[in-house]
Amino acid sequence: MSRLLCTLLFSLFALHASAQSLIATVDRTRLDTGESAELTLESDDATLFGKPDLQPLNELFEVLGTRQVNRLTSGGNRAQASTRWIITLQPKHSGYVVIPPLNLGQLQSAPITLHVRQTTGAADSRLAPVFIDASLDHERVYVQAQTVLTLRIYHSVSLYDDSNLTQLDMPQARVEALGEPRTYEKDINGLRHGVIELRYAIFPQESGELVIPSQAFTATAVDRASSNAYNPFGPRPGKVIRVRSPEIPLLVKAKPASYPADAPWLPARSLTLSEAWNPEPETARVGDSLTRSLALKAEGLASAQLPPLPATHVAGLRRYPDQPQLSNKASENGLQGSREEREALVANREGVINLPAIEVLWWNTTTDQLERSSLPARDLQVAANPSLETLPVDVQQLAPAGAAEVEVWPWQLSSGLLSLTTVLGFTLWWRARRQPAVVTSQQSGPSPRNLLDDLKRACLANDSLATRHALDAWARQQPETLADMAARYTPLSDALDGLNGALYSESGQHWQGRNLWLAIRSLPATEDLENTANQDTNALPPLYPR
Repeated sequence: MSRLLCTLLFSLFALHASAQSLIATVDRTRLDTGESAELTLESDDATLFGKPDLQPLNELFEVLGTRQVNRLTSGGNRAQASTRWIITLQPKHSGYVVIPPLNLGQLQSAPITLHVRQTTGAADSRLAPVFIDASLDHERVYVQAQTVLTLRIYHSVSLYDDSNLTQLDMPQARVEALGEPRTYEKDINGLRHGVIELRYAIFPQESGELVIPSQAFTATAVDRASSNAYNPFGPRPGKVIRVRSPEIPLLVKAKPASYPADAPWLPARSLTLSEAWNPEPETARVGDSLTRSLALKAEGLASAQLPPLPATHVAGLRRYPDQPQLSNKASENGLQGSREEREALVANREGVINLPAIEVLWWNTTTDQLERSSLPARDLQVAANPSLETLPVDVQQLAPAGAAEVEVWPWQLSSGLLSLTTVLGFTLWWRARRQPAVVTSQQSGPSPRNLLDDLKRACLANDSLATRHALDAWARQQPETLADMAARYTPLSDALDGLNGALYSESGQHWQGRNLWLAIRSLPATEDLENTANQDTNALPPLYPR
């Protein structure tokens, strides 16, 4: 018993230890020599006290500052406490530098690799108090392909918070800001500068030579000599500084001649195509809904540039699409666009249904060649749905099992039937004489008029689920099935497709039931169709008068 208790306590301790973690992140992984980066260590263990051991950082980094931030977040019925340590680091060497694992009690963070690039002497020779550096990651790109513009504003003097940067306006290109501006520090010629970094993804729309325009930065430098006489309601003491970034030429290449003319032009660093099913397609049955999600992700393209994916138009499947979901995500390499398309597929027959392959052509800007991303063809095995099958009535099964074994003489059987019908007819005649001429019929269950009123209310209320139930109840009292009525009357078939689309897709809250109600009201009776075919002028009235 004691051994079992010790094992249980050890397991609980291990589970508690695994639930706690020390997560390490950095604000960027690529920087130049002399620049600083922020390392963030975060722990959700409220029982830990003290600070992380920063001794392993001294060999490769200079620790410029540390600060601690405590947070308390509430989720559900419980509060979660977390602690962050933000450490400003400056690498001592260029190249690939690894931030080693750091310890906090029993917790340890994971290592992180930084790429420190060696800067040229031209940039370090600038001694102005404020200047701008602008650069492109690619100076030659294809039309509609991405190039990343990086603006770095360096200042060796303190600035007020009234700084302003003109907007990047390029009519011949599409411009997307990559996240919020980042701030850090960098040593230039032994003088520490503050850096404000902004990044833009630029997609030129015309081939030829394109010029990235100059941008103006305006700010007020703090005047230390007159800072004591600063009046918060008056003008700020200091000198207004205005600097401009250099213009950068960009060569835009036309679409390659080898690219297929009938395919959308997609120049990207990488492109992936994937699919997901809910539920899994192996469980497909007739009448059940399967949701198929197709996702297209491209690195170096915006989501608006991604084309629509081929629709699933296959015999045996009804398709109810949703609105595509578009999103953009900023990364170190620029913009990553994604497009997700979801559709509900409903099989109307059992057996094997073949879904064709899907292929997307794109141009790899890294290898400068044509690429293909595809999904293979799929065979959808659709099983029968027992809830949709109607069992036929077999008259032979209703006969007694021993009826064939009983031998009855023909004259005895006929005499007995004649006597029975005679007595039954006399009894009915005698009873009819004592009854009134008209007997009010008694009906069990709702009348067809009440069911039709329920269907009308559900349609005009635009309630797709209530309309489905009311429609089934009304159809059960009709002389023909709902499928037969839809087959001979096209407006009813179209209205039922709209109802099924509302039930199987996520856009059901926008369904309008007026068309279905009008189709039900104008549904011709079966007798009308027969009389029309026979050219009989004595047409019967409609099934339900209006």
